[in-house]
Amino acid sequence: MTGEIDIAGLLISPLLLCMLLAFCARLAISRLLDAVGAYRFIWQRPLFDLSLFFLLLWLMFQAFQTFAG
Repeated sequence: MTGEIDIAGLLISPLLLCMLLAFCARLAISRLLDAVGAYRFIWQRPLFDLSLFFLLLWLMFQAFQTFAG
C-alpha cells in the first residue's frame, strides 16, 4: 500500500487512520468487557489492552488493504 489519503487537502497516512480507528474500537470493546465483568478473569489488564489494540490495528490495516486495492 502506497500513498496517502486525501481529506480536504490534508494528506493522512493510512497507518495513522488505522491506528485511530483501532484505538476507538479498543475503547468500545474495553468498555463492553468492563460492563460484563470479563476483566475479572484477565491477569494483566494493560497487557491485554495493548494486545487488543495491536490485533485491532492489524485487522483494520488488512481490511484497508483489501478494500483500497
